[in-house]
Amino acid sequence: MSNVIEIPLSTTLLVRDTCLCLHVQRAARALARLFDDALRPVGLTNGQFSLMMSLNRPEPPPMGPVANLLAMDQTTLTAALKPLQRRGWVNVTQNPKDKRGRLLSLTPEGKAVLTAALPIWKRTHAALDEMLPDGSGDRLRSDLRALA
Repeated sequence: MSNVIEIPLSTTLLVRDTCLCLHVQRAARALARLFDDALRPVGLTNGQFSLMMSLNRPEPPPMGPVANLLAMDQTTLTAALKPLQRRGWVNVTQNPKDKRGRLLSLTPEGKAVLTAALPIWKRTHAALDEMLPDGSGDRLRSDLRALA
């Protein structure tokens, strides 16, 4: 006799059809693939584009606020910065106000790549917004911000 508890198929279907986490994960993967494909000609992934765009500020930001904006820990941010540093697109320098901290900035080459990527992002994003019913992009962004 088996003590294995069987989960009914109806429960599996309920989770498949109603789980917000599953639906957001699937959408995130599809969007990531879409933007990765679009940005490939300039040598960026969607994550690298978002990271570099977060550095496009008048003053170099510290790592903490960038990690918070991108919803990642500082260790993950450090790993994401490495390939951008190797390509000469991002500088990581010591914070003169706090020697333990680091400041992040785009290099001129990084700004050039970001400038080339921006029209691609705009076209891809406009096409994506058109796919959403009834101009619901703003509502979706608002709902996602509420979840984050």
